[in-house]
Amino acid sequence: MILDRFRIDGQVAIVTGAGRGIGAASALALAQCGADVVISSRTASDLDAVAGAVEAVGRRAVTVACDLMDLDAVSALAGVAQREFGRIDVVVNNVGGTIPLPFLDTTVEYLEEAFHFNVATAHALNLAAVPTMLAHDGGSIINISSVMGRVAGRGFAAYGSTKAAMAHYTRLVSKDLAPRIRVNAIAAGSTATSALEIVMTTPVLKQMMEDMTPLHRIGDVEDIAAGVVYLASPAGSFMTGKVLEIDGGTDAPNLDFQLPDY
Repeated sequence: MILDRFRIDGQVAIVTGAGRGIGAASALALAQCGADVVISSRTASDLDAVAGAVEAVGRRAVTVACDLMDLDAVSALAGVAQREFGRIDVVVNNVGGTIPLPFLDTTVEYLEEAFHFNVATAHALNLAAVPTMLAHDGGSIINISSVMGRVAGRGFAAYGSTKAAMAHYTRLVSKDLAPRIRVNAIAAGSTATSALEIVMTTPVLKQMMEDMTPLHRIGDVEDIAAGVVYLASPAGSFMTGKVLEIDGGTDAPNLDFQLPDY
């Protein structure tokens, strides 16, 4: 049965930024397909809610509330998975995000912080997790990038640059870790998460974004989670070094900040 290829029974996944949004949906989707999960974000109450949903489908969730800007805290997640479950099969580097800013407001410090949060955190976790993954059956690393890593728009110098870096990091590291660990990314389009709360609650902005998306809707977190399951499971076992675009067909920014010419 083709659906059996999407099962990951008995595997262990680490998901960062898993308190809500794409991370929470991905952790739950992986659990529904048979995995136990280590989930982390800053807010313990958010994690507890996700853990409850995971346990409701018969899998185990271990929560780690911490500041994921702290590279030592991110790296420690691999040790938690090893201690609690004895293995790591899937890593989902979901934590990240940077607020768009006009060019002259994008300081060097802001750019460095964006790279730290969006790229260095993923590398820190991968470095810590890979030895355990190699000690068992290998596995799958999934990095969450963005459509803004390949399209150009005003205000996105920091965010877009880091997401482009994440996409190419994926291609490069896939060569380092082949054939036992597959490394892929998802370039997510506009998705209904807390990051888009202002858009989702402002009818004019929401309509603009929908109109400028070829499929005329904003993505659901489950759209991205389905891609995570595909890349984590045997269904995606012949993919590595690729960026899966789940973006509603977007080929240009679908939200205009109306930043004026300098």
